Amino acid sequence: GTRTEDDAARRIVDAAGSQAVSFDATALGGWDSGLLIFLAALRHGAKQRDVPFNTEGLPAAATKLLALTAEAIPAASAPAKIGLLARIGQPVVDAGEEALAVLAMVGDTVLSGAVALRGRVRMRGVDFLTCLFDAGAGALPIVTIVNALTGAIVAFVGAVQLRRFGADILVADLVGIAMVREMTALMTAIVMAGRTGGAFAAHIATMLGNEEIDALQTIGIPIHDYLVLPRLLALTCMMPLLYLYGCAIGIFGGFAVSVAMLNLSPDAFIDEVRSALNGNQLVFGLAKSVA
Repeated sequence: GTRTEDDAARRIVDAAGSQAVSFDATALGGWDSGLLIFLAALRHGAKQRDVPFNTEGLPAAATKLLALTAEAIPAASAPAKIGLLARIGQPVVDAGEEALAVLAMVGDTVLSGAVALRGRVRMRGVDFLTCLFDAGAGALPIVTIVNALTGAIVAFVGAVQLRRFGADILVADLVGIAMVREMTALMTAIVMAGRTGGAFAAHIATMLGNEEIDALQTIGIPIHDYLVLPRLLALTCMMPLLYLYGCAIGIFGGFAVSVAMLNLSPDAFIDEVRSALNGNQLVFGLAKSVA
């Protein structure tokens, strides 16, 4: 082990005293990297004690490898001091570069989408279908849980306040409008960004680390059309459907809390939700989900 070589080297240097450390390898048979590790430890100990280190008696190959080992371990340099202006400016520069990269990706997506609308799609259909499943059916469980809990929380908070005024029935209006206009689109988007978007980004990052993207570029495959466009199109197509599903689940969560806590009849809750909602609010929520 390394500790054994260090101890042996320390004892040899101590025994050498002020004399030089030299070698006689005439009786040396086969050797491997273990010899180099021992010689490097011995040379380090000799340098610390200012003891001359003579390598003339070593095999020529070992001498050359030992010299390469010395070159491969550069002396540690003191870290450069970074001024206040540099510490402030570097995050600004990084943020600007990232913003430009995002704008470039959005521009490429718009151009590729325009080409796709004209029927000149340069992506595989099987990839698009796989992304549709990941962004659609694969996300239903977590979308169900999040929106059901959100609807239940909105109903619970509204019930606590509206009960003071005897306006229990208005909980249905609160749940319907809040879920359709704001909460469902927002919560579904957060879930999709964290779950599906994160999975897409991790997949592409893995391909980048495995040099698969470099291979695709080498053979002339457009990376944006092959990797990015099907994922963005799948997310754009699935978000309105998930939004509509999330609205139904969120209203059901509020319905369960209202019926259980406020003793509202199911028919009264449903009639109040239907009277509170209209097509404009639904269109507004759909547009927000796509955005």
